[in-house]
Amino acid sequence: MVRLSDTATGNDETAALPGDGLREGIVDGLRSDLGDRLLDTHLLPQKDLWVRVQPDAWALTAAALKTQGFEYFCFLSVLDWLPSPFGKGEDDPEAEPTEPNTEIKQGYAGGASRFQVFARVTDIKRHVGVTVKADVPESMSVPSWLPHYAGANWHEREAHEMFGIGFEGHPDLRNLYLPGEFEGFPLRKDFPLLSRMVKPWPGIVDVEPMPVVDEGEGDAS
Repeated sequence: MVRLSDTATGNDETAALPGDGLREGIVDGLRSDLGDRLLDTHLLPQKDLWVRVQPDAWALTAAALKTQGFEYFCFLSVLDWLPSPFGKGEDDPEAEPTEPNTEIKQGYAGGASRFQVFARVTDIKRHVGVTVKADVPESMSVPSWLPHYAGANWHEREAHEMFGIGFEGHPDLRNLYLPGEFEGFPLRKDFPLLSRMVKPWPGIVDVEPMPVVDEGEGDAS
């Protein structure tokens, strides 16, 4: 058995994680195709892989992964890393109001913008998936994945409608859910939820506590 830390001997060194040649090879392939446009990676050995690329390499990354065997398109959406100025559902509604936190912290593989596009593809033969991310530039637009993955069609339409992100080359970014005259982008963190202004979010939901069991009533087996 491999010990992650040997506290018995005072040795605080952490054993090296085993390598993951499959995912490391995927990263090497992307680095060969994208060069310095592959900005960052986050690899959990034997578990998962995240990569972040430059916005202008967004569609090129789709093509590169398709060539590597990632033929199954899972999803595409947008991340808004701005903390909600309206608080969170788990906040106590009776607590004193505090100054909202506006610090933007991107997740795995980092980032440099409030909005990021991200997508997930899978190689079903090798049973491995990759999550791809890219910062959304000031133009609020990135190239469409539609020429490479037909399944990206309505995902990009939804992202355009709900977050206001453009997808260059997409032939039809009509709304899926909202009327054409609707103003604003409902999934942005700073979009005002008018219904909650009329009736504040209840915050912490009352949950019936678990019944108390006397110590002597437990299972004796």
